[in-house]
Amino acid sequence: MPGAEVPVPLSKVREFLDNNNIKYLVISHSLAYTAQGIAALTHIPGKELAKTVVVAIDGRLAMAVVPASSRVDLFKLKNYLSAEVVELADEEQFRGQFPDCETGAMPPFGNLYGMEVFADQSLMQDKEIAFNAGSHRELVRMNFDDYRQLVTPVILPLAAGKFAVHAA
Repeated sequence: MPGAEVPVPLSKVREFLDNNNIKYLVISHSLAYTAQGIAALTHIPGKELAKTVVVAIDGRLAMAVVPASSRVDLFKLKNYLSAEVVELADEEQFRGQFPDCETGAMPPFGNLYGMEVFADQSLMQDKEIAFNAGSHRELVRMNFDDYRQLVTPVILPLAAGKFAVHAA
């Protein structure tokens, strides 16, 4: 609709990074909905692109951040937390949690959305981290140490192989 205000998903992340004097790069790309598709479009290896997966841990929402080429091992997360139930959250459960983001394109900044963040330890192997910036057309790439300092994710072995999904 002409003249309608369209939310700018990157603005919340950009404002947060700018306010904390963090250096970052914004990468625009063609429309893509899967982490592996984004990795291919942007020529970033799937192991270097982080994807944010929203999980429900005993009914509360949290973020699990793993390389795009991996899946979240819900069983590992459940055991680590000694939780009763850990499952993938469906879009209806979390859509309202990210009003400034396109569904499925939320950045791994749980601290901006009142959520705990769990990140796979393999993400520490690279100096930088790249992730969706709130839209299906933009990524942010930044230093992993800066990300870790700003978000303070719990780092643990969280990723399962490409084709293995372990339900909890």
